[in-house]
Amino acid sequence: MQGQAQQQAYDRGITIFSPDGRLYQVEYAREAVKRGSASIGVRTEGGVVLAVDKHTRSPLMEQTSVEKLHKADDHIGIASAGHVADARQLIDFARRQSQINRLRYGEPIGVETLTKEVTDHIQQYTQVGGARPFGVALIIGGIENGEPRLYETDPSGTPYEWKALAVGADRGEIQDYLESNYSEGMDLDGGIDLALSGLGTVNDDQLSADGVGLATVDVESERFRMLDDDEVESYLDELNLLESEDEDEPEE
Repeated sequence: MQGQAQQQAYDRGITIFSPDGRLYQVEYAREAVKRGSASIGVRTEGGVVLAVDKHTRSPLMEQTSVEKLHKADDHIGIASAGHVADARQLIDFARRQSQINRLRYGEPIGVETLTKEVTDHIQQYTQVGGARPFGVALIIGGIENGEPRLYETDPSGTPYEWKALAVGADRGEIQDYLESNYSEGMDLDGGIDLALSGLGTVNDDQLSADGVGLATVDVESERFRMLDDDEVESYLDELNLLESEDEDEPEE
């Protein structure tokens, strides 16, 4: 019983390490990320691709109200997985940092710099009593000095740079697919195909245009662009991932 009581004490205190060096609340925050629908980021020679699963809990919910893709600055986009409310707070923080950098230095913020600003903010919530970690992971992608960059933020406040990654539900399965099919020399369209195919692996290769969010930041324009449903449907149709609309008619 005494061991269980000690376990609960370490479990409740965000600022207290367990004897084996773990912060349980941070690990629970990672579990919260796993409960969020999947998001994928792919870095290509032509730019960065962000794709998200926007499936809703009810057919009565408006798809446009599901926000998992965000513009942080003209040249940076962010995809999230986990608690949406936590993601909104971090997105707002990232946007403020981007604006501060432009006002202070007269130039756009670097992707790596912004990522580290965000992860420094996240890390503070693993060190302060009376708070909890952010239960969300972000994929931050954009163009820096003409080069595509792609980062992940972890609830512990650690940044990681990737060529391609998935966060959220079914991460392991999607990551295996990305590792098997990623190519160093692929162009932006190839990155879009890879990201959508990765989402398809955990959705029985059946995706709907309004259930998928897709955005790019290309090297030429260095501009974040959200693709509309018609463009997404075109890519899904080309990849044979488009959800069939044929349904069996009910018997009379």
